[in-house]
Amino acid sequence: MVTDRIGDFIIRLQNAARIGKPQVSMPYSEHVLAIAKKLKELGFLTSVSVEAVGDSEVKKEIVVAISYNEKGQPKLRGVKRVSKPGRRLYVPHTEAHTVKGGTGVRLISSSSGIVSDREARKAKVGGENLFEIW
Repeated sequence: MVTDRIGDFIIRLQNAARIGKPQVSMPYSEHVLAIAKKLKELGFLTSVSVEAVGDSEVKKEIVVAISYNEKGQPKLRGVKRVSKPGRRLYVPHTEAHTVKGGTGVRLISSSSGIVSDREARKAKVGGENLFEIW
């Protein structure tokens, strides 16, 4: 059993991108699904789908396809988990600064859903500082 679903999700993505795997599957969670959809919107993933495991309608998994550029290199180059289960970190919109000079993105879990650092500053919402991805 995994206690940190978000950490597990981003490490699976990073590992798959490093070995050139086209897609990754992980256990279903609404929160992880929302994060995956945001990463698709930002261009790090090409597709996000929910599939049933076996014949069971109860057990589901999230299947994501990693985005690669025309040279075959993954667009996802690295991740850093900021807020962890043992130490939650929250930021106001004024501290949601850019990552890697604007080439990366910081994802924040706010009251209006999962938002990027740019969206948090624009909408003036803060929240839990989940992770940085570049």
